[in-house]
Amino acid sequence: GGEGAFIGGVHRMAARLDGRWDLIAGAFQSDAARSAAFGRSLGLAEDRCYGEFHAMAEAESARSDRIDAVSIVTPNHMHVEVAKAFVARGIPVICDKPLATSLADAVALSEAAASAGAPVFVTYNYSGYPMVRQARAMVLAGELGELRIVRAEYAQDWLATELPGNKQASWRGDPARAGPGGALGDIATHAFHLAEFVSGRACMELSAELTTFVTGRRIDDDAQVRLRFEKGAKGAIWASQVATGAANGLKLSVFGDKGGLEWAQETPEELRFTPLAQPTRIHRRGGPGLGADAQYAARLPAGHPEGYLEGFAQLYADIAEQLHARREGRAPDARAMLAPTIEHGVRGVQFIAGAVSSHAGGGVWTPL
Repeated sequence: GGEGAFIGGVHRMAARLDGRWDLIAGAFQSDAARSAAFGRSLGLAEDRCYGEFHAMAEAESARSDRIDAVSIVTPNHMHVEVAKAFVARGIPVICDKPLATSLADAVALSEAAASAGAPVFVTYNYSGYPMVRQARAMVLAGELGELRIVRAEYAQDWLATELPGNKQASWRGDPARAGPGGALGDIATHAFHLAEFVSGRACMELSAELTTFVTGRRIDDDAQVRLRFEKGAKGAIWASQVATGAANGLKLSVFGDKGGLEWAQETPEELRFTPLAQPTRIHRRGGPGLGADAQYAARLPAGHPEGYLEGFAQLYADIAEQLHARREGRAPDARAMLAPTIEHGVRGVQFIAGAVSSHAGGGVWTPL
């Protein structure tokens, strides 16, 4: 999350947006001197700018004013080692996705967190959008009837060619740091979480085809996955980072026998709902007729756009409420219980592992 890192800055901005968090300590770079310098540039006290995460976990756990949680925004291969260092000392963890680069490591972390009694959350940030939560509420309320089809796509083009010297592209294209999935692990996991989150249905098995279009790239840059959900619903995910002309095209469609819903991340303020044999209705964030979950996740009046940072911020607000409630020995606000937990993180790694296995077997249907 140090100098030049994209997602670290996003987490810092989002965490502070609602006034629920302060940044007070950190280990920001692999080089100790640069890490300390970057921490100082953020206004941290000298003794809380750490050179590496083991030292941070040990020192913070011994303080009377220790951190309330740690955010892990490293490349994927470090997630588990860092998380274990903090949960072992009872410090809650907020981890970027995917939780781990192997299913065995994800399960081991889950067991370690449970043993230590330290909560772990995973930032599938699109589940923080108000209209995504509205879609989920409508599906669970039966407004779509019996679900038939759940489809998600996530199209980008930023890796359509090699990007020599690009720090983000470098580690995301390295299976030792990114894990076995390229587009699969980086963005298809978001689409998969969104599909299960909104539909309320677990995917029971999948069939995957993974492609590497750019010559010399070592992991996939395009993933096409068919899904079979519980209770008979069918679905699919297409995720690509070589879709020329696409920016951040995450879209979700859910169709039932009584109606259909469509949401797109690039127009996140709107949710399209089409009841069977009726005109399409457009629900807008902050507008009339929305449920409690969508209202809770909105910050501004209708027409004042909210988006990517607010989606992250909602998860940080949800987590703050849960940790406050835990400390105070009370039940948290039920509307704050939608932040993805370690169980969702393990589920995301199951999806990656299942898709890789299916592809290796020629697209064979693989249980999750």
